[in-house]
Amino acid sequence: MKLFLNALTKFTAGLLLVALLLFLPAGTIRYPGGLLFLCLLFIPMLLMGIVMLARARYLLAKRLDVKEKQGTQKGVVTVMGLIFVGGFILAGLDFRFGWSKVPLPVVIVASVLFLVGYALYAEVMRENAYLSRTIKVEEGQTVISTGLYAVVRHPMYTASTVMFLALPLILGSWYALIPFAFYPIIMVVRIRGEEKLLTAELSGYEAYKKKVRYRMIPFVW
Repeated sequence: MKLFLNALTKFTAGLLLVALLLFLPAGTIRYPGGLLFLCLLFIPMLLMGIVMLARARYLLAKRLDVKEKQGTQKGVVTVMGLIFVGGFILAGLDFRFGWSKVPLPVVIVASVLFLVGYALYAEVMRENAYLSRTIKVEEGQTVISTGLYAVVRHPMYTASTVMFLALPLILGSWYALIPFAFYPIIMVVRIRGEEKLLTAELSGYEAYKKKVRYRMIPFVW
């Protein structure tokens, strides 16, 4: 019950926060891009939460833990938060004042890419029982090298990058792409810090890095 209430509280708070960041700048709730994004983000999130509550409560509890302990990663999380806040507000203002317009086919493609990213994210969670929103090595943790982890070392960040680069297009704002374009750069900083920790503290990770060469984008990086 405690886990359920914690998850429900954070889900509701997240929904309300994103809605406020979008609809207040837009000056209306009749913001199609905002409504579409809320559906694409929170309906799958709700379904995944229900599944984890029923079958993987340990994983759900880890996903609710967002308190970073490392100084650099705290800075990364702060910058990510600023990107999201700035991007949402800019998208809402863009809709309100009509600064730019994203063609419907682009919105549709972006929505599909967002859901593909969500599916990849879900697969990563299924594959890796040690997955956490904070960077740490747990007792008894082993290297995961199967599934998507056989393609890139950080498939969760690949999935999230696809999702969040598609996000401003779903919201119908070219200008909102500006803050969200910094997201991959922030992921590079996060990955470098995470790999430093994993190499030092997780047995077998050095060999895994030699086996799987690419961190986030196959054949690129």
